[in-house]
Amino acid sequence: MRLYNKRIVALLMLSMLFVLIGCGGAATDSSSSGDSASSSTGRAGMTFTHPGAVNSKADLDFVKGQIAAGQEPWTSAFNEMKTIATPGKRTSAPTTENSQKSDARKAYANALAWYYTDDVTYAENAIGILNVWGKTFNGYPSADGQNLLQGGWIGALLGPAAEIMRGYPGWDPADMARVQTMFRNEFYPVLNEMSTWNGNVDLTQIDAMMSIAVFNEDEAEFNLGLQRMETRFPAYFYLKSDGGVPSIAGDGGNINTFWSNPTLWVDGLTQETCRDNNHHAQFGMASALHAAEVAWNQGVDVYTENSDRFVAALELMATQVLTHDMQGTCANSMTTYDLYDTWEVGYNHYHNRMGLSLPKTHELIITQVRRLGMNDWNIFYETLTHAGVE
Repeated sequence: MRLYNKRIVALLMLSMLFVLIGCGGAATDSSSSGDSASSSTGRAGMTFTHPGAVNSKADLDFVKGQIAAGQEPWTSAFNEMKTIATPGKRTSAPTTENSQKSDARKAYANALAWYYTDDVTYAENAIGILNVWGKTFNGYPSADGQNLLQGGWIGALLGPAAEIMRGYPGWDPADMARVQTMFRNEFYPVLNEMSTWNGNVDLTQIDAMMSIAVFNEDEAEFNLGLQRMETRFPAYFYLKSDGGVPSIAGDGGNINTFWSNPTLWVDGLTQETCRDNNHHAQFGMASALHAAEVAWNQGVDVYTENSDRFVAALELMATQVLTHDMQGTCANSMTTYDLYDTWEVGYNHYHNRMGLSLPKTHELIITQVRRLGMNDWNIFYETLTHAGVE
């Protein structure tokens, strides 16, 4: 039903645009169509929906109700996450990766805890951290490309936190504006320069770009994120029907080497599947699905045009993790034992919203992810935020 509504809204918007400005050379809102529109076109004259980064209002309200009723898996995940929801206790933004990660995780945890409980203590903790960053953060100096990844990691946490806190009436508009300016001046430079390392870095940057663009109500940044998705997705998630892997900056003109020499090319293989047997591929998948979810929450459906790609990746990776066998795709047949809480966003969309069967993904989530899945960097309590939210 949700997809149908988005189609109707998009078609009405398109009709209005054609009436107002005519067809000749007009920039149309084609990517807001909830079915087959290309994400490369982006959206023109868009109105942002809040909250609407990786967490929509409907998602947040659903989880809030589940926690209030003591339902699982949300209650246990929430109680675990609450241990992170503490004050920042800083007078200036931290400078090391780990301290920045700690701050950003605290901001996001407090934002979620405030929404789920209405406890203003959490709200004040969250905006306290964000305000310190808004007033004191001076950006990411160049460090052989690591700054591009670091900006993605941290922005993908601070962006959703700020977007949730946009709804807190106690956040001074001047402080909020400073945080928006900080994102624009200090994060955009390292997010908008596409990393040419392995694809998970670019995807992490895109993840951050999309959430920050929503918080900043920045149409240009949002559309840039959509364009980057369209370039990276087929260069990271293999589909035979593409007719080959498209070249992308950083591949050195040698796809086999860039993809760590797969021994079997099958639908759902990722550019990093054989790099370390699904360690980094989980991060790449997480960031891609986060970005798609932000787009969805803003009325732009990139999920549908990538259904075959994402479903194949989820199912192949789940099969490999469940069996601890790479299913003939890589020279090293043993998959990583690292498991992250990053399967819920994709499963929720393709199974709960769209009704598609993902049996291996479901099995992995139920038997392992909700019990063992780690939360690290921009992978943050997805069982809490996206299990069954529809």
